[in-house]
Amino acid sequence: MLYSFDQQRFNNPVQLSPGELTDEQLMERIKGGDDRSLELLHRRHHALLRTIISRVIANDHDVDEVVQECLLEVWRRAGSYDPTKGQPLGWLVTLSRRRAIDRLRRKSAYWRAQDRFRVECETETTSAMQCGADEEAAQDDTAEVVARLIANLPEAQQQAVQLAYFRGMSQRQIAAHTGIPLGTIKTRLELAMRKLRSAALAFGEFREPLQTAA
Repeated sequence: MLYSFDQQRFNNPVQLSPGELTDEQLMERIKGGDDRSLELLHRRHHALLRTIISRVIANDHDVDEVVQECLLEVWRRAGSYDPTKGQPLGWLVTLSRRRAIDRLRRKSAYWRAQDRFRVECETETTSAMQCGADEEAAQDDTAEVVARLIANLPEAQQQAVQLAYFRGMSQRQIAAHTGIPLGTIKTRLELAMRKLRSAALAFGEFREPLQTAA
């Protein structure tokens, strides 16, 4: 499969100075562990990559982070670049688009999980929700309590909860993503939910906060 970007054309392609290394030559040097060549490749195409990514992501901070993620991926996967499939720029843009889409999906999944987490935690709350500013303040307090409770979990259980509720992964997906046996993931989530439930009841904030991820 050709790198998709190679099918597009630019009216003003990058003009190289006499003696300046081509993208292909830079990629060969990057494969050999030359970080200076990676910096040159980044400098040459930084503006273009930001333009490509910003078409998917509106937040400037996220755009810059995705650019950095792409550079790290180029560094790690330079050996997998195949010049017969297209030019380095096409590969860079393909990576940028994929990373941008992945970031957008993770963001969307995170906010959906936040909403779901809050709703499930407040389902059996005995006190009625107040309107206006009071309601917003109560939601902020609940989110803060949830964050504190999760932060107190062991690191392995924190990871399982975050992948399940903030990235929307099933237990099988978590196992595949982390390389940890499915049974271990189930146990970690079950233990985490028990601790969260007990801690939440001790705080007096809510009852029966969550069910274990399906």
